[in-house]
Amino acid sequence: MTSKILVVEDDKGLQKYLKELLLDNQYSVQAVSDGIQALDAIDKTPPDLVVLDLGLPNMSGESVIIEVRKQNPALPVIILTAKDSISDIVQVLNMGADDYITKPFVADELLARIKTKLRQDKLSDTTLKVGDLELDKQALEVRRGGKTIQLTPQEFKLLEYLMRNSGRLLTREMILNRVWFYSQDIETRVVDVYMGYLRKKIDNGSQKKLLHSVRGFGYMIKD
Repeated sequence: MTSKILVVEDDKGLQKYLKELLLDNQYSVQAVSDGIQALDAIDKTPPDLVVLDLGLPNMSGESVIIEVRKQNPALPVIILTAKDSISDIVQVLNMGADDYITKPFVADELLARIKTKLRQDKLSDTTLKVGDLELDKQALEVRRGGKTIQLTPQEFKLLEYLMRNSGRLLTREMILNRVWFYSQDIETRVVDVYMGYLRKKIDNGSQKKLLHSVRGFGYMIKD
């Protein structure tokens, strides 16, 4: 099945170039020029991946990311931006972007990033595995070493996000945006509380620990 990509870019010349590039590489493409159109397109015909510019009219790319995460937490979003400072990059990743590429960019690099994210998304569509830990999204089941582990819905969502990003350090802000959609009513310490719950259920009684904290930064799961 042909993967559908939504391009959100207000520069008409670049939008046309991206659309033709993706069509030439056998993708189905929809292109829009602002954030409001992007959210409407995602709501009506959800794509498999979004290529998103940050400098958009009417609604910033950063705001689009936040709204996308409320509608579809698992939808891959690759940021296309002229901003290249470390602080800018960290900010969009904390907001929930999956990847970024800076302008000007090399077409082959963008295509490689898109291909990688789509492949990861398909491979992890139903069952996720980290070591002897398995999460079945369809059956809503978690097992470690063949033993079923009972999780609350919020614990399940948190574990799924960690496992989809196995080996990657996730900051508290990244986790809040993906799992709790970062409401002002939610404090970052809620992440620590729920990670404590998961540790008791996932790692207690196992010789090998899968859940790891990086002091001052966040958490990761790795084999």
